[in-house]
Amino acid sequence: MQRASKARIVLNKLLTFLSKPQNVVLLVLGIILSFTTIAPIASIFMDTFSIHVGSIDAHLSGKTSGYTLVNWIDLFTGSLSRQNVWVPLGNTLLLAIFTCIGSIAYGGVFAYLVTRTNLKFKKYLSSIFIFPYIMPQWTLALVWRNLFNSNVVTGGSDGLLASIFNITMPAWWCKGIFPSAVVLALHYAPFAYIMIGGIFRNMDANLEEAAVILNTPKWRIFSRITMPMVKPAILSTILLVFGSAMGSYPVPHYLGLTTLSTKYVSMNVNRAGQASILAIIMMVFGVIILLMNQATTSGRKSYTTVTGKSGQISKVNLGKVGKYAIAIVFIVITAFTSIYPIISFALETFLPNPGDYSFLTTGNLNNLTLKWWLTSENITESGMYGQLGILFNKTIWSAFKGTIIVSVVCSLLAGSIGTLVGYSVSKNRKSKAAGYVNAIAFLPYLIPSLAVGVSFFIFGSELGIYNTYLLLILAGTVKYIPFASRSSLNSMLQLSGEIEEAAIIQNIPWFKRMFRIIIPIQKSSIISGFLLPFMTCLRELSLFMLLCSQNKIVTTLLDYFDEMGLYAFSSGINLILIILIILCNGLINKVTGASLDKGIGGS
Repeated sequence: MQRASKARIVLNKLLTFLSKPQNVVLLVLGIILSFTTIAPIASIFMDTFSIHVGSIDAHLSGKTSGYTLVNWIDLFTGSLSRQNVWVPLGNTLLLAIFTCIGSIAYGGVFAYLVTRTNLKFKKYLSSIFIFPYIMPQWTLALVWRNLFNSNVVTGGSDGLLASIFNITMPAWWCKGIFPSAVVLALHYAPFAYIMIGGIFRNMDANLEEAAVILNTPKWRIFSRITMPMVKPAILSTILLVFGSAMGSYPVPHYLGLTTLSTKYVSMNVNRAGQASILAIIMMVFGVIILLMNQATTSGRKSYTTVTGKSGQISKVNLGKVGKYAIAIVFIVITAFTSIYPIISFALETFLPNPGDYSFLTTGNLNNLTLKWWLTSENITESGMYGQLGILFNKTIWSAFKGTIIVSVVCSLLAGSIGTLVGYSVSKNRKSKAAGYVNAIAFLPYLIPSLAVGVSFFIFGSELGIYNTYLLLILAGTVKYIPFASRSSLNSMLQLSGEIEEAAIIQNIPWFKRMFRIIIPIQKSSIISGFLLPFMTCLRELSLFMLLCSQNKIVTTLLDYFDEMGLYAFSSGINLILIILIILCNGLINKVTGASLDKGIGGS
């Protein structure tokens, strides 16, 4: 009888737990996310011990199957350990550190000027400043290469400066750590601007005004009051930018820097097991970043910046000349980072040969050509390697179709799952299960994209779904769930429980409560959770490059044309992709009112 009563108690507790829809959702999501996140990671970890036929581990171990430690031993202690792991690791860490410093300095200064000073043209500058973040990551890398490369220093075709003005920049400027860090810093500066600018805008001016009354010097007010208030935003920016920069493949690839990402791609054929170890190293840094993020946000120190007191912001006067001069400087910089890329890619598609800017020196527009766009047959036209013009190229438009399919399905799945994660976690936020689901859902965001791609490459190969839309959608969904889950969680935490309780009293089913009450109230945040994965998936390369053939989606096809030296095709694809993303962003802004810079400087 005692055993039966205990069993009955357990059963009653289980039935009570499952009677709440948020608990059922939490349980189901915990199982699904654990499998889709942990299983691929486990696959790549096991791959580091596996024997790969035809690879170096089979040669060193003398085996054709089974498991061995030879990959770990040879990678860290072998004769090629320096060039295969230590140099790439050092370059990766330096790139991530310099990117953090550059993006926070540039984005943070811009955020301060827009929110705390009387800078002119704020609305225009705020809107144009976020363009590098909207554009594909490799955009500025290609612009840098097209502008500064020269046959003398870097080989290949001349860039604009070398061709027109005969200016040859030094090698350290054209390729390596410096241009890679500058380009990534410019790419992630809008991210820093959005996070830090939001804090600056909402700070209570009473804190600084009290210090002014006490005759505190301005530098001391900034260092002892203003900076501590934006510390959480700076720390979050550092952690997220550091993780993203570590996993960047396109930028170091195009600018000639050896990192863990580029080394993985070059080692993947003959040293597959050792390449998987490099991916594990990137994942370890992702886990460290997650732990650091939890440590920095779980302390008891208060950083409250929005209170019931006056929220009036005191503006710093830049002077009659200064407010215009500084604005003009930023207009010039943003013109290079946001407008010039579009012009540059468009120009590249009309050059008869890469680097042939003779129409500028001669003034003869006949030196331009439309062949890269309008060639409809591949018999008489030479120099295009049998390819048709962009407008008639079925391979290009098939790749665009594939990109749209993957982006739409990923956004629907990631948005739906992320919304459910936010809902279930907000309803059970004090439970360990909710904490686990929240962490496992956010983990893929902190793991570098290439490392996530590697894990799904091995996982998908084992399941026999390599080079299918299913694998791309699965990887994209897992990677982009954090976008939707964070957006949904923040919005769900703002909802009072009384709203849903009133519906429960009226016996309204959970399904109707979600679609008739909860989702309509927080539709803008929830819609963002669907749109962010869509926008990001359109321009993703690092995550997908190992999961499919190069003509499957448009970003991998772009990389293929670039490797073939058909820069007009890669530039044309880039141009179409950028315009598509900007149009989508503008349409989203019109339809939903959502904007990345809204509430900072764009309002």
